[in-house]
Amino acid sequence: MSRLRQPPLVTGISPNEGIPWTKVTIRGENLGTGPTDLIGLTICGHNCLLTAEWMSASKIVCRVGQAKNDKGDIIVTTKSGGKGTSTVSFKLLKPEKIGILDQSAVWVDEMNYYDMRTDRNKGIPPLSLRPANPLGIEIEKSKFPQKDLEMLFHGLSADFTSENFSAAWYLIENHSTTSFEQLKMAVTNLKRQANKKSEGSLAYVKGGLSTFFEAQDALSAIHQKLEADGTEKVEGSMTQKLENVLNRASNTADTLFQEVLGRKDKADSTRNALNVLQRFKFLFNLPLNIERNIQKGDYDVVINDYEKAKSLFGKTEVQVFKKYYAEVETRIEALRELLLDKLLETPSTLHDQKRYIRYLSDLHAPGDPAWQCIRAQHEWILQLMHACKDGFVKDLKGTPGLHSPMLDPDADVRPSVLGHLGQTASLKRGSSFQSGRDDTWRYKTPHRVAFVEKLTKLVISQLPNFWKLWISYVNGSLFSETAEKSGQIERSKNVRQRQNDFKKMIQEVTYSLVKLIRGALLPLSIWDSEARQYGGWEVKSELSGQWFTHVVQTIRLTYESLTALEIPNDMLQAIQDLILDLRVRCVMVTLQHTAEEIKKLAEKEDWIVDNEGLTSLPCQFEQCIVHSLQSLKGVLECKPGEASVFQQPKTQEEVCQLSINIMQVFIYCLEQLSTKPDADTDTTHLSIDVSSPDLFGSIHEDFSLGSEQRILIVLSNCCYLERHTFLNIAEHFEKHNFQGIEKITQVSMASLKELDQRLFENYIELKADPIVGSLEPGIYAGYFDWKDCLPPTGVRNYLKEALVNIIAVHAEVFTISKELVPRVLSKVVEAVSEELSRLMQCVSAFSRNGALQARLEICALRDTVALYLTPESKSSFKQAVEALPQLSSGADKKLLEELLNKFKSSMHLQLTCFQAASSTMMKT
Repeated sequence: MSRLRQPPLVTGISPNEGIPWTKVTIRGENLGTGPTDLIGLTICGHNCLLTAEWMSASKIVCRVGQAKNDKGDIIVTTKSGGKGTSTVSFKLLKPEKIGILDQSAVWVDEMNYYDMRTDRNKGIPPLSLRPANPLGIEIEKSKFPQKDLEMLFHGLSADFTSENFSAAWYLIENHSTTSFEQLKMAVTNLKRQANKKSEGSLAYVKGGLSTFFEAQDALSAIHQKLEADGTEKVEGSMTQKLENVLNRASNTADTLFQEVLGRKDKADSTRNALNVLQRFKFLFNLPLNIERNIQKGDYDVVINDYEKAKSLFGKTEVQVFKKYYAEVETRIEALRELLLDKLLETPSTLHDQKRYIRYLSDLHAPGDPAWQCIRAQHEWILQLMHACKDGFVKDLKGTPGLHSPMLDPDADVRPSVLGHLGQTASLKRGSSFQSGRDDTWRYKTPHRVAFVEKLTKLVISQLPNFWKLWISYVNGSLFSETAEKSGQIERSKNVRQRQNDFKKMIQEVTYSLVKLIRGALLPLSIWDSEARQYGGWEVKSELSGQWFTHVVQTIRLTYESLTALEIPNDMLQAIQDLILDLRVRCVMVTLQHTAEEIKKLAEKEDWIVDNEGLTSLPCQFEQCIVHSLQSLKGVLECKPGEASVFQQPKTQEEVCQLSINIMQVFIYCLEQLSTKPDADTDTTHLSIDVSSPDLFGSIHEDFSLGSEQRILIVLSNCCYLERHTFLNIAEHFEKHNFQGIEKITQVSMASLKELDQRLFENYIELKADPIVGSLEPGIYAGYFDWKDCLPPTGVRNYLKEALVNIIAVHAEVFTISKELVPRVLSKVVEAVSEELSRLMQCVSAFSRNGALQARLEICALRDTVALYLTPESKSSFKQAVEALPQLSSGADKKLLEELLNKFKSSMHLQLTCFQAASSTMMKT
């Protein structure tokens, strides 16, 4: 076996030189194991495989073809040994012009000689030879080397019958030493020959007219003589008798040699038949060889043999050849049908499709197999897409649990195009918005998401080959060189006619892809008439924004993969529209889901207050929105060719309304928390960060959180939301290109301020009303009368009680939020001053001591809360003082001042909270 695999080696060729079409015998080693093993034979660079006849592993017979090289090697190529080498070479000689009556060792094609220079349209009878000396003068051969002449007159010829005839070459070769006078005589001879040729056949008749008459007279005399002799001396004519004699001689000869001649004819017929069988065994064995090669799958060999047979016997008139050639055509027709069936089989690789189309093209199959393949592939892709949808819908209805077909080990796997989708990082939320996905998230993939992944994966795996098949069809690479040249014009017409048809096919595939995805994810975007074909999912819950983001990323990668195939954008516009609708839906669903998450924030309020009087609720709210917007970053970002999510005014309005709804939902949560009954408040984990030395020490662990404290905490949160959180959220909205941010901010701020004002009024009502209500009973306690009272000795207890109550309010507010203290105490002081002013104005008359007592108490209260006076409270105190009589003596004024100082000194510790922070620090 190792010897059979050695490359062929040519060691001899006989003859080793000759003209084109010379029959040669090649000898050597490892020249193949049989005719089918021989796949290449070149002599001087010319392919001689068509005329090659394999005799044995050491002998091949063929004919040398036309070659450009004068001398070259003999290279034999076999399947078993590959390309061989040669130790000998063959010299190709230039063929000489052979006349019709000249002898030749090789076959010479008969041709009609034409006068290429003087008379291109008139043929010369084949038996009339051209004159050897057209000039009519003596030929004197020159001694110039032939090779030098060929180099000098490259591409020309000295043969006067050739189209490339060169007169200079002819004169140098035949008349190099001829004198000028003889050349002038040659010109005269040429003119004479031309004139004779132009006169035509009529001139020949005129010139030999007497000769024709003499011949006619001689023939008539012979005829008369023969008739006279036959009638008088012989029965019948002399020719009749001669004919009878010849017939008898023929019959006698036939009788004597009939058997011998019969055997000879039979032997000749048998010999001729054997020669024909041997000579044309290629045709006679071809039907059987075709069947064998088809079974082995050697379609290239079948096609080559068929082309050879067609060129040799396609137009034969021999009946035997016709019969066997018809058998060949029958086998070839069966092969065409077989290849067409294989071509239309699905699934099939692009390589096999191209191979079968090329085979059918070489076999000149009727119709357009390539287009039939394109149509079959198109229908197959559509069937796969709908089958994918039907399988997932049935799985959803039949299986209660979630199952992703992507995990099916038998599923078709497409490399690298969508493989990294599974590596997409999960969206990370804050503590209030955590998705809780782990490494097993893919097992929980919703059916519709898994369907989109499988569907896009299917399209990406099938559509590129479908597109490449069309491109090969357009540029002709599907067809062989011979088939392309022969059918180039027809194919160009087909391409122009079917370009629109293919465009519709691509659009139908993308249309089905888009409709199937819409039916699964956006069922309201398809018509009711299309719901049965593209819908039917019967799902109750909508996908989360997280899964919509994943789907958008999947379809974007699909679009990028199809764009990379250089498919025109107008054919993929439907996918772009789908991506835009999915992005819009993703934004809507995410914002709705964010509102639901924010509703749950109220349950997570822990009432833990920091130094600024805030709980974690505003931070959780802002974090929740930030994470939602962060999850939408990839969706809101416009890829090349994509439009903005906020392109449509309707979308802008809906997004704006959803954003406002998110803010109002949180404001509603704050309101619910502020009005939550005491029994519903969990205070077991309550703690307040008290780090300031101005506070009343640490709060006991069993501190009970009342409704007033909750209102204060909510008010503190509202202030922070107004000054920071809402503005930060507006910046995040603007960063993500949201529209209508000003409207969102205005509406949210208005709702927040409304809640803040309502809660503040409720708190003031709760705290100020008891203090105000205690003033009048305290003033007139013990039947006190302004008209009849003792001289004042100090501030009475009712005012001290009111101040202690105000101090308690200050302490409560200061414990929650320092910033709320001025706002709350100002309103409390306003209410107290207004009530005090009313009470003073209601007194009908004051005694001297009563006026001094009233002025003392009014001034004591006014000076104590001076830090929190407002224009309204100042006006009330002024009105109260104006209602009193003026001090009449300096002693009263001095007594008033002493009593005020005594009051401030005795209650210095209690009144410290009403002093400014700077003065407090200085005194401390």
